[in-house]
Amino acid sequence: MPIDEDAFAEWTTYLKPHIERLDASFFEATTALAFADLAARGVHIGVIEVGMGGRLDATNVITPLVSVVTKIAREHTDYLGPDLASIAREKAGIAKRDVPFVIGERDPAIREVLVAEAERHGANPVILVDTERPPLGPLGLRGTHQHANAWVALAALDALPPPFGRAGEAWPASYADAYLPGRFEVRERWIFDVAHNPDGARVLADTLRAYAPPQPRHALMGVLGDKDYAGMIKILTEQIDRFVFTTPASAPLQRRWNLERLAAELPPSAAPAAFEPDFDRALEQVQEGAGTIVVTGSFHTVGDALARLPGFAAVG
Repeated sequence: MPIDEDAFAEWTTYLKPHIERLDASFFEATTALAFADLAARGVHIGVIEVGMGGRLDATNVITPLVSVVTKIAREHTDYLGPDLASIAREKAGIAKRDVPFVIGERDPAIREVLVAEAERHGANPVILVDTERPPLGPLGLRGTHQHANAWVALAALDALPPPFGRAGEAWPASYADAYLPGRFEVRERWIFDVAHNPDGARVLADTLRAYAPPQPRHALMGVLGDKDYAGMIKILTEQIDRFVFTTPASAPLQRRWNLERLAAELPPSAAPAAFEPDFDRALEQVQEGAGTIVVTGSFHTVGDALARLPGFAAVG
């Protein structure tokens, strides 16, 4: 359940002097606000996702019951380093002394980096998950990549201390009810997916191939300008018949992509495309003649689309 407006206003008022004194960033301020609210409500288990990296992330002030790295993808290279090994070292910075550290990454070389960094921080035990095992029960989430995530989640559950652990060797029955907004979320002829880098685009393309929704498949795509959108478009062209590129209204002004530049850079091999900066017009345009409409590129794009479509609630 998202925090309600009254609680958000109350915590903002309470923390404002400290936010201003420390000149905290937006992410730092909202992280503090979230932690304050979760603590006040007596939350039993909080699943905290880092914003970027891990070692220097604002969320890394906590000592968790278990730390988890699912997989390593190349993003935020300006901050995290130019290669997967550098990014892995930053991600493993969430490791804490005598706290279990769960690793879902498959690549042996990257696993080695994660293990070494976790051990350097004193994490114990370090748990390597076999994510390529066949499913052991039903799963409410689409895509074979979610099978890997399910095994990682089970390992994390089994690493929790009493009274929360262990879940056992097989997937819990509750996995069948698993639901994650904006991750290949199918609603009638619409598919919403918050993929915002080439790795996410590859997962989306593979899931579209396996799920085989009706054609023609049109994509409403809005990506932040600091992402590898060219790499995403190249991958999604495999499964998309037509793109409508747009800019979500909620995207920060300084991070919006330049549609004119995109039009000039778009390779001839890309699927046919239209460029519509007005989000509402783009949302109408992408529906014309579509068998399936894929909304993707960022949380902003998915959230803004859901907020505008009749009967569709925004992503929480």
